[in-house]
Amino acid sequence: IVRLMEEANDEAEHKGWCDTELSTNEQTRKEKTEAVETLHAEIDQLEASISKLTEDIAELTAAVAALDAAMAEATKLRGEEKATNEETIKDSQEAQTAVAQALTVLKEFYAKAGEATALLQQQPV
Repeated sequence: IVRLMEEANDEAEHKGWCDTELSTNEQTRKEKTEAVETLHAEIDQLEASISKLTEDIAELTAAVAALDAAMAEATKLRGEEKATNEETIKDSQEAQTAVAQALTVLKEFYAKAGEATALLQQQPV
């Protein structure tokens, strides 16, 4: 009877230990499951963020390419306009020189003509 009582007592202690371990394991399992679910949610959120940022990068890359093309076109136009402007300035300077020479010729001509007619007297009428 004593031996049976000891075995029953040992069984009760063992059952208590098993119940405690099962409870602890179940709690640990719940905590780990919650942690896994939280991490999966975070992974999904980060993947969505990566996807959006990838789209943004593609859009911005296209915008940069468009701006580069526009800048190249504007630079080309400015170069052409500069050449036209330089040609116009050169023509204007040549024209200014020609006008100055023409004025000199005209002044000399009218000065000589004035001297030639200044001494003439007209007949009284």
